[in-house]
Formats: sequence, structure tokens, C-alpha cells
Amino acid sequence: MSAEAVEQPDAPGARSGLREALDGLRYGARSALSPRVLQGAAVEIGWLTTHLAMYPLGLVGGAGRRTDRLSLDGLTPAQRSLLVGDVQAAGTPILLAHGIVDNHTVFALMRRQLLRRGFSRIHTFSYSPLTLDVRSTAERMAAEVEALCEEYGSDQIHIVGHSLGGLIARYYVQRLGGDERVHTCVTLGTPHQGTVAARLLPWPLVKQLRPESDLMDELAEPAPDCRTRFVAFYSDVDQLIVPQRRARIAHPDLIARNVRIRGVGHLSLPFHGDVVHQISGVLAHLDEQVA
Repeated sequence: MSAEAVEQPDAPGARSGLREALDGLRYGARSALSPRVLQGAAVEIGWLTTHLAMYPLGLVGGAGRRTDRLSLDGLTPAQRSLLVGDVQAAGTPILLAHGIVDNHTVFALMRRQLLRRGFSRIHTFSYSPLTLDVRSTAERMAAEVEALCEEYGSDQIHIVGHSLGGLIARYYVQRLGGDERVHTCVTLGTPHQGTVAARLLPWPLVKQLRPESDLMDELAEPAPDCRTRFVAFYSDVDQLIVPQRRARIAHPDLIARNVRIRGVGHLSLPFHGDVVHQISGVLAHLDEQVA
């Protein structure tokens, strides 16, 4: 068995990585007593409770849940304004990709708000919590995007990914030619630069999220012709991305804007009203470049 397949816990590198992970968690614990973080934690617990109640519905509903509506009938003035003002923006399919050990119910509020704004074609990309590899899951996403584009007769699509879902989307766009199909890729609490907390778990998928992993090295490679615009939302109190700045995109070849959200926990990002409002604004303006 190769040395790569079995980690040596007593190796200097392993000890150093573990110390760094523990140091990062200690730093997070020290900062957890600030009023802003405590308030964010309270909101996080509330959303987590609600989401846990909704989670079984996602298992019953299954993968590939969609909303398809492109009509003025029964729409509010706000919805009509998008359809009348930019039919192309309203009709561009949106693919929502959830995080690890999650399902489409995490996007319940966001889906509702997007519909209220007039976006008509909303689909969810789902994958098993037993997924072991970002690359193979990104290949599945590529196939699903092609199917959606063919079904709707659309050349492009938007992707909104929470946590691991955002990393899967980025790999598809950056490494599998997805920039030909993806106009805008929005990520929420995604470990674009890895997270030190991933060193605490030996699960193969989580190991890909470590800062020094082969996957992170691959995503750091040049991507000079990538045309997709990226918007990365990251929180200053994210409990899973350590340190939090690693949820930013820091690639010189990518058209990216990083948006800092204050006092919002990792799980709360897809539910946060301001985040959802900003996403709606970004997707409603196809011709605007990320500033």
C-alpha cells in the first residue's frame, strides 16, 4: 500500500497540519465570544432547526427538483418587471447545488425569492452524501447542465453553489470547460482555498478540501480563457471555513468578486435575506461585469 494511501500520524507533516487545524479552531473559539458572533450563532441555530425539520422533505422529493415558468399570468409587479425588462435574464436557467450532507431544501427560501423576482427556470443539482470525489461529481454536473441547456434551448446557465456545491461548480467551470455554458457562478461559504478544519477528518472527500490537496493545486493552475463571472460570498463568522478568508476566490485569471457578509454562519448563508437579494440582483443583469 502506498504512503499516499495511509497517513502516518507520527510524521512531522501530519503533526504540523494537525497543530495548524487545532490552532485555527482555538482562534475561532476565542473570537466566538464577541456579540456579533454570538448573534450569528443564535440565528444559525434557528435556521439549523428549521432546516433539520425540512430535510426529510428533500429526501422524499428526490434530485432534480425544478420550477419552470415563463409567463406573466399571476405574477406580482416585481416579477413582471424582470420579465418585461429582461426576458433573457428571466429565462436563463439557474442550477442550485447544495453542500455536503445536504439536499435541495437548503435553497427553499432562495428559490421562493428568485421566483418572486421573476426567474422562471430553477433546477437543483443533487449528489449523494457518500460522494468521495469533487472531480467525478463535477463531471455529473457537466452532463446535467448540457441536458438543461438542450431542454430549454439555452446557450448559458447560472449556477449557485453552497459550500461544497460551489467548489464542484467552480471545478466544472474552470477545469471541464464549463465556462462555455455558465454565465455566472455564485458561491456561498465555499472553501476556494481549502479549509484547515478539513485536516481533522480523514474522509477522502474532506481531504480534498485541505489547503495543500491535489485538488487545490489543480484549481490554482492558470485559467487564462475562463469567461464565467464569479461572485463568492464569504462570512466573517463561518464555522467551517478556517480561516474565513479561504472562502474568497484569489485566482488572477478568474473574473471574480468577493463579498464579505458579517455575522452570518455557514449554514445560514443560503437563507440570509441580504445574500439572496444580492444574488437576485447579480443574475438579473447579464451584461454587467463583476467589479
